Amino acid sequence: MILLVGLGNPGSEYALTRHNVGFMAVDEIVRRYSFDGWTKKFKGEVCAGTIDGQKVLVLKPHTYMNLSGESVLAISSFYKISLDKIYVFHDDMDLPLGRLKVKQGGGSGGHNGLKSIDAHLGQNYHRIRIGVDKPAMREQVVSWVLSKFASNDKQTLDDLIIKITDNISTLLTKDGNSFMNKVK
Repeated sequence: MILLVGLGNPGSEYALTRHNVGFMAVDEIVRRYSFDGWTKKFKGEVCAGTIDGQKVLVLKPHTYMNLSGESVLAISSFYKISLDKIYVFHDDMDLPLGRLKVKQGGGSGGHNGLKSIDAHLGQNYHRIRIGVDKPAMREQVVSWVLSKFASNDKQTLDDLIIKITDNISTLLTKDGNSFMNKVK
């Protein structure tokens, strides 16, 4: 069993913000692959489906970003999902908008959602880093990640999410480098 986790914050006030690109990515995967409807469990929303014959669970933690690890730990413990079968989609200010990087393990890069997951589970899960650019001034970080995309930036993000969804089976069956090459 594979677990896809989209990081974000619950609530309509956070919808379509930079910090919620993880939610946006998994929502498109769920839509495209006609997964079951969302249910509230494990301190979040969960749904299930298959991708290329593999059983896949999708989680959107509702613990707010800084406590995402609580939700991921709850579902991964219940289903006994190993870290190498967990894929976390999240925003990354160190990448330009529309860029993506994948790696397994490593540090949090200052991302509070990843810090929480690392503290609860360890670091050896897959990270799908979705670029959202960085603010002009470092002290604007919180307002930047909680702001909505301009319409032309939203189109760039939507195009990337479509590429992610088109190639998700490569990520799940091969490796991060093959996936990144297809998404470029």
